[in-house]
Amino acid sequence: MNIHKTRLKGKHVLITGAAQGMGAAIAEYYAAQGAKVCLGDINLEGCQNVAANIKNAGGSAVAVKLDVTKRSDMKAAVDKTVDSFGSINVMLNNAGINKPMMFLDVTEENWDLIMKVNALGVLIGMQEAAKAMIRQGTDNGPYKIINVGSILSRQAFDDVVPYSCSKHAVLAMINGGAKALVDHNITVNGYGPGVVRTELWEQLDKDLVSIGKFEKEGESMDTLAETMILMKRYSYPEDVIGTAGFLASPESDYMTGQLLMIDGGMVIQ
Repeated sequence: MNIHKTRLKGKHVLITGAAQGMGAAIAEYYAAQGAKVCLGDINLEGCQNVAANIKNAGGSAVAVKLDVTKRSDMKAAVDKTVDSFGSINVMLNNAGINKPMMFLDVTEENWDLIMKVNALGVLIGMQEAAKAMIRQGTDNGPYKIINVGSILSRQAFDDVVPYSCSKHAVLAMINGGAKALVDHNITVNGYGPGVVRTELWEQLDKDLVSIGKFEKEGESMDTLAETMILMKRYSYPEDVIGTAGFLASPESDYMTGQLLMIDGGMVIQ
């Protein structure tokens, strides 16, 4: 991927969950648009590989080991971004996890794991990034916090209730965070993907077979595409990165508290 645009020049970004999937794709896209990116994930080697790809293409990237549920890790990742690039002005809370279980089978362990990563992890990311942005002063903004929601920020299915709850929480944090941080020249927005073919969904597909929701692997994506997606196809990271770029760019400066759906028409408001 060659550096050929300056849409995000001057943007210094921390991305969580950046070792693979959508996080990695967005990191490479941001860098190709001129941003400097810090890649955080519990999978440090994956982040280092993505960072190497970015640097080989002429971009600027660093990697950091990050467990989003640990405030000390998040603060260290924010500090790494500032130390590496001079400031942080975009925070992308992308890290997430899912483990489907039918409603009556959901355990406390399942609930706690998903809510801790997907909800608490986003809260901690927003707080630590915002604190750094506030220290930098309003005149150096506008700053942007971007949270990854889901179609399940707007609805729920019986086999992913804890995940749905966690993504409803992300929407609440977009709305509440926008109100809390506006006076600091910080906007808070997000985007909600639908069915995206990534490593996370490949595992989800296997899990849905194991709990009896579908009979064979691959059936979940095809079935959802046929029955619930107006465009009759599932998506790929390439379908998401443009909206993620818009939310990080000056084009979205007069926008806050919003969740943009990128789902092929699964959720129509």
